[in-house]
Amino acid sequence: MCRLEEVVMKHVRKIKQILQSKPTLEGAGVHLKRAFGYSEVPLLDPFLMLDHFGSSNPRDYMAGFPWHPHRGIETVTYMIEGVVEHGDSIGNKGAINSGEIQWMTAGSGIVHQEMPQRCEGIMKGFQLWVNLPGSHKMMDPRYRGILASEIPDVSLGKGIDVKVIAGDVNKVKGPVRDLVVECEYLDVTLGLHAAFDYPVKQGNRAFAYVFEGNGYFDPGKDKQVSEEHVVIYQDGDHVNITAAEKKLRFLFVSGKPLGEPVAWRGPIVMNTQEELDLAFEEYRNGTFIKYKNR
Repeated sequence: MCRLEEVVMKHVRKIKQILQSKPTLEGAGVHLKRAFGYSEVPLLDPFLMLDHFGSSNPRDYMAGFPWHPHRGIETVTYMIEGVVEHGDSIGNKGAINSGEIQWMTAGSGIVHQEMPQRCEGIMKGFQLWVNLPGSHKMMDPRYRGILASEIPDVSLGKGIDVKVIAGDVNKVKGPVRDLVVECEYLDVTLGLHAAFDYPVKQGNRAFAYVFEGNGYFDPGKDKQVSEEHVVIYQDGDHVNITAAEKKLRFLFVSGKPLGEPVAWRGPIVMNTQEELDLAFEEYRNGTFIKYKNR
């Protein structure tokens, strides 16, 4: 007869792959680190891309991301430090400040811009792309701005703090709800040697991206994972993560895979090449925008 801990251990998610983020130039000349992108789509469905931008040199980010289109995806911008001003074709405009979230559903088509503002210290943040299923790629676009004060900070014991952006931690729900794609988005901080044992629905894809400190991302503690690395998990029903010799901070994201074909070029992601070609044709001839907020 197996002991309980042996049964549980069989379902702990093991590390499938560890990737180091790569320097990338995007927008009008923004220097950033790409944690994963086009090549990793089969591994991380429904997540398409994660970019990490962070610099104390304004020349690395001030060129920003001028007006550009999106269709078929959601973009999730999370500012750790700094300010990004934004505007879009359905009338939204404003600023994403430190600790705030912009969850934008492009749907049938949106044109927007994101322009980082000069700041003292380090500008730091992330943009995650979430794919939309074929049934929702042409839905009406929508925009949700989440203030830092709206993001609950849950303590799971000594040295374990979790900001819940989307999902449910200890019955505390994040402010981003009514999502098209089932997913969870957490910002986790672990103190020295603190351990985060956390349930994840079997069958969902999961990854962690380290942006402060280092730690162990499976119970075997075979390898430390340091800053600017993404851990891609195998299947299982929970993860076990432990901080090493200093504070560890990471994004933890999981979601239900779509299992659909991906046709992706630039800022537009559809299911077929024909849909992709049509989107770019419509953008060129001025019929891209299907919805205007009145």
